[in-house]
Amino acid sequence: SSAVVDDLCAASSCSSDDMEMCSLKVLELEGSPSLMLLRLMGERGCTAGHLMDYLKTLGNSEALQCLKPPALQILIQPQPVALLCGHNLRLSCHAVGKSPVQYQWFKSKEEIPNSFSPDLVISPVQLKDAGFYICRVNSGDAFEFSQWAQVDVLNVATYQSLDGRLKLVIQPQPQRLHVGETLQLECGAVGRPIPRFQWHKNGVPIPDGTKRKLLIPHVTQDHHGRYRCEISSSTERMWSSEVDISEAMECSEGRVGSATDKVALLIGNLSYQNHPQLKAPMVDVYELTNLLRQLNFKVVSLLDLTESEMRNAVDEFLLLLHKGVYGLLYYAGHGYENYGNSFMVPVDAPNPYHSANCLCVQSILQLMQEKETGLNIFLLDMCRKRNIHDDSTPNVVLRVTANIVFGYATCQDAEAFELSSTGFTNGVFVKFLKKRLLDNEKITVVLDRVAEDMGQFDATKGKQALEIRSSLSERRALTDPILPSDGANLAHVHSRQWAKAHDLPESMCLDFDCGAQIKLGFAAEFSNVLVIYTHIVKKPEDMSFCQAHVTDFSQDLDVDPKEMNRETPEETGIYLLSSSLPQHCLYTRISSLQKLREELVFTVCLQGTFAAMDDGHPIHWTRSVNIGKPLIARLDLHRAVRRNSCLQTCLIPHSPCHSPCHSPGPEHRLHLHLGSQQAPDCNRLSPQHPYADICESLPGAAGGCGDSYYENAGQCRYGAPLESGRFSSSPDRHSIPIEAGDDINEVQTVFINSLQLQQQ
Repeated sequence: SSAVVDDLCAASSCSSDDMEMCSLKVLELEGSPSLMLLRLMGERGCTAGHLMDYLKTLGNSEALQCLKPPALQILIQPQPVALLCGHNLRLSCHAVGKSPVQYQWFKSKEEIPNSFSPDLVISPVQLKDAGFYICRVNSGDAFEFSQWAQVDVLNVATYQSLDGRLKLVIQPQPQRLHVGETLQLECGAVGRPIPRFQWHKNGVPIPDGTKRKLLIPHVTQDHHGRYRCEISSSTERMWSSEVDISEAMECSEGRVGSATDKVALLIGNLSYQNHPQLKAPMVDVYELTNLLRQLNFKVVSLLDLTESEMRNAVDEFLLLLHKGVYGLLYYAGHGYENYGNSFMVPVDAPNPYHSANCLCVQSILQLMQEKETGLNIFLLDMCRKRNIHDDSTPNVVLRVTANIVFGYATCQDAEAFELSSTGFTNGVFVKFLKKRLLDNEKITVVLDRVAEDMGQFDATKGKQALEIRSSLSERRALTDPILPSDGANLAHVHSRQWAKAHDLPESMCLDFDCGAQIKLGFAAEFSNVLVIYTHIVKKPEDMSFCQAHVTDFSQDLDVDPKEMNRETPEETGIYLLSSSLPQHCLYTRISSLQKLREELVFTVCLQGTFAAMDDGHPIHWTRSVNIGKPLIARLDLHRAVRRNSCLQTCLIPHSPCHSPCHSPGPEHRLHLHLGSQQAPDCNRLSPQHPYADICESLPGAAGGCGDSYYENAGQCRYGAPLESGRFSSSPDRHSIPIEAGDDINEVQTVFINSLQLQQQ
């Protein structure tokens, strides 16, 4: 008002011209004399304290009351978040008040026990923790409630890096539905703040289609079309894959374009005992595992298998196949091709190797055909050079069926390359395959596009080209839905056995007599690679130092003590999972779990020092822990002979159980250097190395290939690193994300009503 302006102008020694200028602001549409005066006083160095003094002098209690700080003020509000099951949830609410501030967290209308801290931490978060959270803050007689924060928890087996950015982890799947059936599409993403969803049909937003699940009961013809979901946050925006919703058609073999199940076995051999070491298979298997899980494949991913372990793994794979199943086998490692038959080389194969030491892919296909599978896919990222040391001619007779697809990383009698750098490594095949694998297209169309992409890659043009062989006569896609068949009880039993290969031990807390508490956690990098981490949850106040480590592992696992209990994941060789593991722990990587013969028993050792001790020597406490047979160890792949698997999977003249003696053959090496302009997408971990090496081998070595520095299955595989942010995976039908059924307004109403009832 003009009176307030007059008083303030007088108190602040403003001139009459200043006062008149401020007062005239009342004539403007958006003008404010008070705001003008406050701005003028601020420019002249007047502080809020000065202003309060002036108002006190003037006796303007009404204006003075506006400047007094509230008795309680919330400065940091909890933020909504979507995260993965097993990770750590932290919600923060910080306030200031005239009296000491007290906190109480609620989930919906229920108080959370012992949640009196400004930070609500749930570690690890579980599916049951999804919901809406709010914090009540008290200071003396005053209290305030924070804003609501929705927490969404997704149960997805993923290896991807989670750094708070928006990431798509569940893709919608195409469906073929009869009129009257229910359409349910799912899309899942994680990030902070919690992602927003908007479903589109044929490019048009769907009204009320703003939840992660799109549910349409009683489908009609009008609901058929192409659907996709837009996922956004305050700073990012992305789209899910587009899927077809069409009318189901019946045929004598079941529904067209569907699988009774989808199963994948991925093997990457890199640590060869008698042959050049490889790099790319680890990352290639890792990335394809995540992508195939998005497509609802049951995936087992294995690194560095011996001959018997490979045969037993294939045996388990074959047990899951029955009528209508989509079976996919991916192999990356050393290999060769003789007389049209492809051979995968185990890590313990001698030098030179023969067919007796290797697995014949066509023999595996023959056994798959006997299962009447709906689709047989072989993705072979290996050399196809002739093995001059092997003159055997396999006697494999394949049936004439229309359900086979071969994707060879390179042409016949040619090599393949891996993209190498000082950090992560991809094979050329997977570099382009991973960009197309989720496309909702016939599998041969997907591979055709991969072949076109590879053909434009200057670094390997003229050296490597994808070759596709197919006998498909109808549309079969990796995105096809799963419609289980009747009478497949035995297959379901085997499927549950296969699923055990993914079971992680549950995290546990160990209490020691000294009063310290240790958290023991687990993560899976591959189906035969386990990560163990230890974290100090609580230590006595008089303990000056406290640390816990694991030791005394089975000799079957051949764990190097020097690489255990390191302070960063990278120090122990955990590169692919490093950013998604909890921080401030000691990490240990346990590989080759398939070799574990007994239950995994190890020791957790706690050492600590107390301030009252003069000598400063640490005191040790130990606890023995038994976590059973984790991951792939449950399938006992270590057995040398199992159900005559050697003869099952390699129908060749030599007995694969008895390998003849061989003498080593000559090896050659040739290095080619490419400038960085030929591999522009290289995202190297060490920027000081701007060049990639292409290593090309010459004929004459084992398997017809040379000894290159980075070689894949007798193929040179040259270097470009892993592209970040592309890890994702999808759950099976037993691992669907939690969908919060209430919205913020409903929760708010229920919460307030519950408080009123409590007060009454």
